[in-house]
Amino acid sequence: MGCFVPSQIVTNHDLEKKLDTSHEWIFTRTGIEERRIAPEGMTTAYMAVEAARKALDSAGLVPHDIDLILVATSTPDQVFPSVACAVQQELGCRPVGAMDISAACSGFLYGLVTAKQFIETGACKHVLVIGAEIFSRIVDWEDRGTAVLFGDGAGAVVLSPVSEGRGILSYELGSNGAGGPYLYVDGTVAMNGREVFKFAVRQINESVRNVMERAGLEVADIDRIVPHQANVRILEKAGDLLGIPREKMSVSVNKYGNTSAASVPLSLLQELEAGQVHDGDTLVFVGFGGGLTWGALVVKWGK
Repeated sequence: MGCFVPSQIVTNHDLEKKLDTSHEWIFTRTGIEERRIAPEGMTTAYMAVEAARKALDSAGLVPHDIDLILVATSTPDQVFPSVACAVQQELGCRPVGAMDISAACSGFLYGLVTAKQFIETGACKHVLVIGAEIFSRIVDWEDRGTAVLFGDGAGAVVLSPVSEGRGILSYELGSNGAGGPYLYVDGTVAMNGREVFKFAVRQINESVRNVMERAGLEVADIDRIVPHQANVRILEKAGDLLGIPREKMSVSVNKYGNTSAASVPLSLLQELEAGQVHDGDTLVFVGFGGGLTWGALVVKWGK
């Protein structure tokens, strides 16, 4: 694993000076205290490459070992070439397949599930999966309802074969295009917060239960859940419905805001660095986003 976030920190108190809002208003409703903002000139591809380099070092691999590159992003630097192609070139990988995945905040999970198929068929051994976003470029900084929510960052993982009973045990991907008007980007981010909140809480609950059942496990068997970091109130409500203790719920939205496709890997790495994930642990990743889309995976941690 590897992650990258810009060095610039923008706190709620900083936003108080620009918007009709307050730290208390933002924190009470979202749990967000600060977020990272990419400086002018920094690209999504740059962040993706930096995260990928750390992931390769962590895996003990070199760029030539990679067989496929998948980048989940809603903020590519241009329509094409894809961010994934830029990553291939900058890392110096072989001329392997490279493509971007557009599934909004669920994109990283879509990438993991896609990589799983290539590995299981034997087509690939090592797949680089990256979530990278610069949402600060597509928010309306005069709209206090959305500007306070988002941050920038990137997270990368290398997926490879593991022993029987380890790795991704089950998964679920889904979409409901009828909910598209609730969360979309047409120049800048537009969101119906009430509807997205209800959808997110309901979908986390349903998806986690579904994938645990498919894995032949109970919700009580979860050692740690790593959800998409959109709003801590969503996480608390969904956790209560699932009966998951707060201490098992990964929370990083307070430090990074909503980083869309980058939020799950950023939050997972935080848990690893804090010593909260151990060999043999049962982890659940779950995400939801514009589309509307969602995804969940059960992972038995370890090689």
